[in-house]
Amino acid sequence: MSEQFKSRAVTTKISATSRVAIKIKDNFYTVEYSEERAIPDGVEVDIAQEREVLFEDVNGIVDKQAEEIIKTFR
Repeated sequence: MSEQFKSRAVTTKISATSRVAIKIKDNFYTVEYSEERAIPDGVEVDIAQEREVLFEDVNGIVDKQAEEIIKTFR
């Protein structure tokens, strides 16, 4: 990329997907969750912070579902 190029793209939405596979005895269980969030027009946001919060949320949902599977089938 040229050092003179300056991106003018504006982030309008962010999305994240979290996935985990669990093996219990001879069975495999896969949990996946995806979420997309729109960035409102005219509102200044910290994209790095928004991404961090989004990934914490989607990972938390998958972790909770995985815990339920482990608790149920072990």
